[in-house]
Amino acid sequence: MRRIFVILFSAILVSCSVLAQQKAEKPKLVVGIIVDQMRQEYLYRFNDRYTDNGFRRFINQGFMMTNGHYNYIPTFTGPGHASVYTGTTPATHGIIGNSWYNKLLAKSIYCAEDSTVNNVGGTPGNGKISPRNMLTTTISDEMRFATAMKSKTVGIAIKDRGASLPAGHTGDAYWYDDQNGDWMTSTFYYDSLPNWVAAFNAKKRPDHYLGMTWETLFPINTYVNSLPDNNEFEGPFIGKETPTFPYQLDTLRQNNGGYGLIASTPFGNSLTLEFALAAIEGEKLGQRGVTDMLAVSFSSPDYIGHRFGPSSVEVEDNYLRLDRDLAKLFDYLDKLLGKDQYLVFLSADHAVAEVPSYLVSKNAPGGNFNSSSAYGQLRGYTNAKYGEGDWILSFSNEQVFLNKDLAQEKKVDFEMLQRDIAEFALRFKGVKEAYTASDMRTKEFTQGRAGLLQRGFNHKASGDVLLVLESGWLAGGQRGTTHGSGYTYDTHVPIAFYGWGIKPGKSATYTSITDIAPTLAVMLGVKFPSGATGQPITEILD
Repeated sequence: MRRIFVILFSAILVSCSVLAQQKAEKPKLVVGIIVDQMRQEYLYRFNDRYTDNGFRRFINQGFMMTNGHYNYIPTFTGPGHASVYTGTTPATHGIIGNSWYNKLLAKSIYCAEDSTVNNVGGTPGNGKISPRNMLTTTISDEMRFATAMKSKTVGIAIKDRGASLPAGHTGDAYWYDDQNGDWMTSTFYYDSLPNWVAAFNAKKRPDHYLGMTWETLFPINTYVNSLPDNNEFEGPFIGKETPTFPYQLDTLRQNNGGYGLIASTPFGNSLTLEFALAAIEGEKLGQRGVTDMLAVSFSSPDYIGHRFGPSSVEVEDNYLRLDRDLAKLFDYLDKLLGKDQYLVFLSADHAVAEVPSYLVSKNAPGGNFNSSSAYGQLRGYTNAKYGEGDWILSFSNEQVFLNKDLAQEKKVDFEMLQRDIAEFALRFKGVKEAYTASDMRTKEFTQGRAGLLQRGFNHKASGDVLLVLESGWLAGGQRGTTHGSGYTYDTHVPIAFYGWGIKPGKSATYTSITDIAPTLAVMLGVKFPSGATGQPITEILD
């Protein structure tokens, strides 16, 4: 009996030890996928022709928060990438736009610019890039801190901001140089390109893709989820009279950005994928006994979406092709690391509005806001009321930057000036609401568009009057579209997880993209990013 007891006790100890080891295990690799300008609805609208191993991995085998949103204004690329990886909003991390007027420097600055660094590879004009304007840590930083910097983070995107911000302050970042077709970095990261990057550039893969013709993956008459290919709402490439298939890239290349043209085709996604696979091999990501991170942003959907709009055949074909690129990535990781040995999350930096002229043609609310006219009227109004002077320093991102020094000089109450401008702006066609910086600083808005604005408002950096346009209204032209608002067509994006530690399922609970980083932190057992305001997604963790 005693011997049986000893055997049973030993078995229990072994079992407990195994369970403890299983609980302590972490994924070999975390893969963050941001699709630039992806609506949640694209997962449903094009699903009938997705493969089983691309987006459907998230739909059928992963956990999806079907009611995922951005919880601030403005919904742009720079703030979007920063917010996903920092777990907070522009009010805290400081990336309030892709570019914005800097009050101290009296000029517009770019979200990822850094005058103290230079290009490594690529060309000088594309090399002054780093994450220094981002004021908090990222989940990728915290992963490295938790391992005494033993883990690696690599950020990759055609857009420099889509690579540098997710990589955080401690990772490596690589972006595409539209001047010579190489992948490059800056002296913030390296003094010279790693050998694997130089070897990849030597293959001249952009020349291969730019020698191809972009045709639809399936017969064009089967693209029933889109508008007819030839319509008046899409913007054609230079040198092509209509925005229609096929697109012969070798002939379009010269007048449409040279090497930069690849970003406006699905082949930009394929090139990004190839480089990401080279990074996994070159850096041995997920193969070094510690959890690494690969942060990949697919930039091409944004370029394509801006030009053609969300109802175009081009956008549909792009997502069908991106689905197959993702399948290649997952199949590669399955073989390299094991199917349940890596963790993937999918989201977007923003969604997108419908082309306003298309909405108007269908008698739906929408229109084009004339920013230049509004700027001129604001200048005229302030000069007439307060006297001649440069009262309006900048009008960008639907924010008005006022001349505080001039107001002090002329003894004009600055708060009153803000309120006058806000009231006057309500006269503009297409403007729905106007708020002052004083309101943002002294009041707490928890709901509605005012709450969205406040979470995107940075006390030091943001403008003095903030405008909200009517639903369906954009500051743009008659063809193509954009994003940036707090309406659901711009905020509703995928939030999905797949792989290590993820049980299949879905939830329609409202979830913010700022919840992604805290969720990862809990799963990985690391500290939340320093400015995190999001909360772990309990449906995924329970």
